Amino acid sequence: MTFLETIFAQLKEDGTKVIGEVRDGQIASYTGGELLGMIAQARRFLAGRGLKHGDRCALLAPNSVRWVALDLAMIAEGLIVVPLDVRQVGAELAGMIEDSTPALICASDPALTADALANLAAEPPVAYFDAIFGGENARGALPGPPYHHADHDAVTIIYTSGTSGEPKGVVLNAGNVTFMRERTNARLDQLMGKGAEPDRVFQYAPFCFAAARILLFTSLSRNSFLTLSTDLTKLADELKIAGPNYFVNVPMFLERVRRKVEESIQKRGGWAAAVFAGARRAYVQQHGGAKVSLSDALCLRVASGAMFPAIRKNIGPNLKALICGSAPLAIETQLFYMMLGIPVLQVYGLTETTAICTMDDPRRVTPGRVGSAVPGIEMTVAENGEILVRGPNVFPGYWQRPAETAKALKGGWFHTGDQGEVDAAGNWRITGRLKNLLILNSGHNIAPEPLEHELAALLPEAQQVVLVGNQRSFLAALVTAAGSNGSANGLNEARVRAALDGINAELPHYKQIRAFHIVDEPFSMENGLLTTMGKVKRDAISTRFAREIEQIYQKKPA
Repeated sequence: MTFLETIFAQLKEDGTKVIGEVRDGQIASYTGGELLGMIAQARRFLAGRGLKHGDRCALLAPNSVRWVALDLAMIAEGLIVVPLDVRQVGAELAGMIEDSTPALICASDPALTADALANLAAEPPVAYFDAIFGGENARGALPGPPYHHADHDAVTIIYTSGTSGEPKGVVLNAGNVTFMRERTNARLDQLMGKGAEPDRVFQYAPFCFAAARILLFTSLSRNSFLTLSTDLTKLADELKIAGPNYFVNVPMFLERVRRKVEESIQKRGGWAAAVFAGARRAYVQQHGGAKVSLSDALCLRVASGAMFPAIRKNIGPNLKALICGSAPLAIETQLFYMMLGIPVLQVYGLTETTAICTMDDPRRVTPGRVGSAVPGIEMTVAENGEILVRGPNVFPGYWQRPAETAKALKGGWFHTGDQGEVDAAGNWRITGRLKNLLILNSGHNIAPEPLEHELAALLPEAQQVVLVGNQRSFLAALVTAAGSNGSANGLNEARVRAALDGINAELPHYKQIRAFHIVDEPFSMENGLLTTMGKVKRDAISTRFAREIEQIYQKKPA
């Protein structure tokens, strides 16, 4: 069966609650039959619009049960879903709409479409959720079986976040999604076992991203209850209400939670702060194979019994694991959660690989690595260090971009643009992006990400670290403060200089970071310097801070 047929069969058999969303501090939940009823409403609406198989339909709305019902209804009618991110500015949304030429835009409310439509030369038809799920669509004959997709049939076009350059529409077909649903389901069986109780799953990442969509499809096709976040400003409260066993994260969120825990303990001071610091030293030293002092070992033992259980309960009392992807996770952060007794399972992949290439095995996690290749997927490293992938997860191509498709799939392998390495056990480590390489005028090629992570680990009061130096004589760093004022948060020139002295001592001359500039305002989606997945837009940052960067290189480095 296809992934969609598997989902419909599961929903038809499941009379229990399968999905819900947090509203006013409570979960509004729906059974499998109720969700099928909403899907039927949406299908009646779509059928009445005269849409034909293969038409594109854009979906612009925050996560909700109605979003899920409409997504599945579109696929069931043989339409190609184009999910759009509500957090993107109108001009960006307009570009994606013009590129995908949807026959219909479905949105939750007019406020979301106003800016995008204002930037369009020709406005496509728009339908809003209240009309789709109301009126005559609530009644009528039941739709027939869902459209049966061949593996090559396109089911969605997902636009990449665009850290540099113009976002591209990634076409994923039914074969891609069916394969990946089966593999993620198998991995979750390893994590959860096959008990009678349903998995408790929480979802806050927008469904316009491939990984979030795969988790959605997997959850609906297995014994699960999926709770959707409806207010990102209340994530901590929603997590307590949902009480999940696992959920998908981006590193930025895990870093934020870690920082809050550490700040809370520092404010308590005294015995608690001393024990926590000793416990962390002991855990990190144990992981690295170093000798642990007796006092630190005692701190770890005390913290494990008296402190860590309370912290775990506050983060999530039912957590079996945190799942993390989309960007590199600092090994210090992964060890932090493991120390607390919460495994962090890393996933690596791109939209073009149906979100996933590797997944950590819950039984064998190697911190700092992203697990082994999913069974059925081949991965290798090219001469230039680039990771190449082939398998049923690899997309058929970019929407209306044959030249870029041919380049990406040259030689029968998907060229990821990522650099990496694999150990003897088959576990991969991602070391950087080819396009992010900084090439000094000495000819040295340097991947910035490892150095950025190392410096950030020494500066917990910093929000981000971005290296610059392309075609320059040395590397420099832009360091952002965690708040609106660097000095007020403990980030100052002396702290940054001390951190640089610490890492430069262990680096060859061409990798040493010889200068820096402190940026008071963190990079964010609002100021256009982060993608909606929290990745830094390096080109935009270089342009925004061109004057400051030029001043760095006009001075003699320390």
